[in-house]
Amino acid sequence: MKYFFTLAFTVHALLLSGCAGYQLGGQKPHQLREVHTLAVPSFENLTLEPRLAVNVTNAVITKLQSHGSYQLANRSNADAVLVGTIRYIQRNQFRADRTNVLRTSQMQLIVAIDYQIKDRSGRVMHSNSVTGESQTLIDPNLQLSETQALEDAAQRAAINLANDICEGW
Repeated sequence: MKYFFTLAFTVHALLLSGCAGYQLGGQKPHQLREVHTLAVPSFENLTLEPRLAVNVTNAVITKLQSHGSYQLANRSNADAVLVGTIRYIQRNQFRADRTNVLRTSQMQLIVAIDYQIKDRSGRVMHSNSVTGESQTLIDPNLQLSETQALEDAAQRAAINLANDICEGW
């Protein structure tokens, strides 16, 4: 009897373990399955915001390194190149002052990025657009608040970009 329960438990455990469907490692998109090393040159900035391209490029590199799906390399050693363009920054009124609806008390910033992943021959393997958004309170030092909000929006856009090219679903 004890042998029967042991055998039934073992068979049951073996049958159920195969239906989980989990795999170890990253799940890259199908069109990027052969890319192992990636070059990330500085993004092109179509906005008038200074140093935004450097902030966005550094944020993307940091997120790709922390994800670990791609090894970063220079152009000559990379399987593909991630070419990005910062398309626009959108500033919206997120909240207004209670006594004056025309006066902004909180602002929303949206950073939009277009990117392409090109192989060594220049063929586009993958392209998409991502955005990152952040909110900031309007205080006496508006320039510092906006700069910090832009850095946060760049970080969020970098997370979206890294998830898009590192996760296949």
